Order: sequence, then C-alpha cells, then structure tokens
Amino acid sequence: MTTSDPTGLTYRDAGVDIDRGNSLVERIKPIAAATRRPGVLQGLGGFGALFELPLGRYRHPVLVSGTDGVGTKLKLAITSGQHDGIGIDLVAMSANDIVVQGAEPLFFLDYYATGRLDLEVATRVIAGIGRGCEMSGMALVGGETAEMPGMYADEDYDLAGFAVGIVERDAIIDGSRVVPGDVVLGIASSGPHSNGYSLIRHVLEVSCADFEEDVEGAPLIDRLMAPTRIYVKPLLEAIRQADVRALAHITGGGITENLPRVLPRGTRAAIRVDAWPRPAVFQWLQRTGRIAEGEMLRTFNCGVGMLVVVPPSAVDTVTRILSAAGETVWPVGVIEADDGPTPHVVYR
Repeated sequence: MTTSDPTGLTYRDAGVDIDRGNSLVERIKPIAAATRRPGVLQGLGGFGALFELPLGRYRHPVLVSGTDGVGTKLKLAITSGQHDGIGIDLVAMSANDIVVQGAEPLFFLDYYATGRLDLEVATRVIAGIGRGCEMSGMALVGGETAEMPGMYADEDYDLAGFAVGIVERDAIIDGSRVVPGDVVLGIASSGPHSNGYSLIRHVLEVSCADFEEDVEGAPLIDRLMAPTRIYVKPLLEAIRQADVRALAHITGGGITENLPRVLPRGTRAAIRVDAWPRPAVFQWLQRTGRIAEGEMLRTFNCGVGMLVVVPPSAVDTVTRILSAAGETVWPVGVIEADDGPTPHVVYR
C-alpha cells in the first residue's frame, strides 16, 4: 500500500470541484420538493428516479416522452445575465410538446453542463426549472450536473430537459380526426419563446442593438428573454371538456413547418396573418433585420405559441376555457380540402 502524496494533483486542480457540486444538490432539494406530486417515491440522491404510474386512472395507458433544450437563447442569457427564466424555457419546450398529444406530464429530469460550476447561476437556472415544473404539474425527480473544464468556457453552460407524460390510448390526439371546415385557434405567445435565437443574435450583432432600447414599454432584452409560455393546464382542461382534434406547438419552423405535422393527408390550413396582432418584438426584429415575411413565419412563432384545431361547435367552449385560464385566443384560420401530396399551410 502506498500513501497519497499531499502535493499531488487533485480533481479540483483539473477544474472539477466535487464539494461545489454537492452544495448545488443541497440547494436543489427544496426546489424539487416543491414540485412533488402523487407518484414520486423518493427524493433526490438515488442512482435513478422512482415514479409510480397512476394506473388506476387508465385502462390502456400510453407513456409520452419528450426531450429538448433552449438553443442559443442560452448565449443571450449568459451575455445579459438573465438566468432566472431560462429554466422555465427548458421545461416548456418538452411539456408543451407532450400535451400536444393529449398527455398529462408526470415528471421531468434536467441536464446542466458547464465549464466551471457557478453556484449562484446554477441555482437561479434550476429554480426556474422548478417553477416550470410547478406550472406544468410535473415533478422534478432528478437530473445531472456536469462540470467539464476544457469542453465549455468557464461562464458557459448548456441545458437539456427530459419529460414523461401519460395518456389513455384511445384519447391520444394525433390529428387524424381533423376534417375540412375545422377551425384553427391561436393562443398568444410570450415572445420568441426559445426558437430562432441564432437569427435573433445575428440581428443584434449586425445592428449593434442596445439591449435597453424601449420596445413597447420594456427593454429589448426583457422582451427577448421572456420565458416560454406553458400551456399545459389550460389545454388539459380544454381537452377534458371539448372536442380538440389537433394541437401544434409552434417552435422552430413557425406555423409554416409545425402545423402540417398534425394535419391528415388531403387537407391544408388556411391561416390569416392579420387575425392576431403581431407583438412589437417581432416587428422590431423584422424591421431591424430586414427579414422577409416568409422567413419570419417559418422561423418565429410571430405571436402565436400554440394552435388548437376544433370543429366549429367547439370554438366557443374552448375559447371560454382558455380565456378563463388567462390565455389570449384568436380564430386564425380554417382547415380546407387539398389534393396535394402533403398537408401544408397557405397564408391569406
């Protein structure tokens, strides 16, 4: 047996501080505890998270999973120092995708990677993840924090999120029941959400924009960093009470690319771009970057973060439910018959 050399290299010398990582875990525990829901069998600290499925409420349960990040919005968060909402963005990207198929989100895990763990920044980010989980009814059951010097610059960090939900098999929403004559309702976004930020950052760079420039009563940076709206709870209520035939989360690709994903063959969506007011932040981006209208519509949500396809008889009920939950809703289009090879969107 050999004795250790007190002058030898340590993991901390290499840039990884285990004690700092342990301190972060202690900070995360109350955040995770606040998101606890029925089904969670243990707290943080195990090698795997245990969750008991609510099988008593389902005849043929199907699990729905989703994973996503927040893209280069992270660079803007790091540059501006606005870290508090980015965790909400992370949860929203997966939670909104899951509810699109009619599923109730159950639990969430996160992955946080950085060059050097900054306890204050990490705590702010993960506190946002906790808030997002509460907003979507999910339990934060675990995650991973990786300190990787040499892979990331000291101040840089990256995020990924993983969510699991559950839905009754015969209640899955897949768009197959959509028919010509159905109405497309749009729900307002809170801004660009977490999409198109490579273009946003390019516009900021080439225009030498001032982060503090006033955009409709708020600094530009606040408009750009507004957290993604989480639509889960209002949509689940609408699904319970009305005939919701399709849902489309408007992420990268805008309405142009996302709505056709939930339409059956033989249909198209006719969308009226004047049916909702385009928020000032998108007007600023289009004007400052001289971005063509078609490029705007296939890059950004342009003010509509979620689309709901319903029969005409359900329009009033769904609008009432969503409005009562604080959402802003507009009828933005209609489904039409189309003999083309694939579903698509036409703008009018």
